[in-house]
Amino acid sequence: MPGRYACLVADSPTNPYAAAGVDTAAGDLAVELMKNSVRATHGPEVLGGVGGFAGLFDASALLGYRRPLLASSTDGVGTKVAIAQAIDKHDTIGQDLVGMVVDDIVVVGAKPLFMTDYIACGKVVPERIADIVRGIADACAATGTALVGGETAEHPGLLGPRDYDVAGAATGVVEADAVLGADRVQDGDAVIALASSGLHSNGYSLVRHIITGAGIAYADQAADFGTTWGEALLEPTRLYTGPLLELLGPSTGSGTQPGAGTPLDHGIHSLSHVTGGGIAANLARVLPQGSWAEVDRSTWSPSPVFRVLADIAGTPLTDTEGTWNLGIGFLVVVAEQRKDAVSAAIQAQGIPAWQVGTVRTGARPAGEFEEGAKGVDGGAVRLVGAYADGAK
Repeated sequence: MPGRYACLVADSPTNPYAAAGVDTAAGDLAVELMKNSVRATHGPEVLGGVGGFAGLFDASALLGYRRPLLASSTDGVGTKVAIAQAIDKHDTIGQDLVGMVVDDIVVVGAKPLFMTDYIACGKVVPERIADIVRGIADACAATGTALVGGETAEHPGLLGPRDYDVAGAATGVVEADAVLGADRVQDGDAVIALASSGLHSNGYSLVRHIITGAGIAYADQAADFGTTWGEALLEPTRLYTGPLLELLGPSTGSGTQPGAGTPLDHGIHSLSHVTGGGIAANLARVLPQGSWAEVDRSTWSPSPVFRVLADIAGTPLTDTEGTWNLGIGFLVVVAEQRKDAVSAAIQAQGIPAWQVGTVRTGARPAGEFEEGAKGVDGGAVRLVGAYADGAK
């Protein structure tokens, strides 16, 4: 990949860099193992192929936009990588990374263009690095994102031989008059939930604390899931970008004529990626000041992984609402008259979707609400009722 291993020098039996623990031969092998997967994400817009110092992306397609705005996002996977390392399974972490990075791009209505990644490790194990990057590349392909560059840095002495961390950044584009956000939200808009595949990539410090405290090893069989604990907890993050771009249509530039089409005829006003902070905090970020919404817990049943972990910890699910997504990975705020069509379109692509609430702008009920998050002065949200199936 462009830039990958460029920081490493050639080793020899007398090379002091090799003696320090940096193995460039392993790095070269890792590139060979991953490059076909990376190339599979490249369309005609990607120039230069694999191995340069920088990735090149032909932006002439943006000339078809009336006023293109670039959107950017960067993130990592967090302590979920510790579980992958514990059971030596690394082929899903890449999808987690793309989900965390690229699915933030679509929140503003943007189509992702390209992504780069960074892997820091204590020791380059070619097969392990290739597994990680193949996962990134496959998820990039699924979201229509070109993987144009990356870097792997070997940090002996700072990280252990089995340790690594991953991060990435992506860039997308959207028409200026098609940007989604709180300013478009109206009184009476429906809030549609899109199901998560599980924990996704947030709250793993709590997960690991619960598992360790219970004396459970990740290699132990988890009777509730039919797999080992490690495999169950590594369920990859669901990717929402493709299905959402289908709904947003050509106003994102995703059609054959970038920039064409009637903006917002889909009725979608704002989107929220449910990551760190949970459902209420992330929905509040994409609602306007003065508005509020109550998310009805009775409309869904959190996935078994949440229930089992909460039971082990001896805590009600409601106590984890500021940490885990509890079965909702994305939220769509859509015009009331379009909610059924939007829900049906999402479900047709294999993602369960259902209404969890309604946005209001009048006087709100008494009680505690989450009001904005992460520096955003947004709306107010709270969860009400009891989860389906009697969960507390």
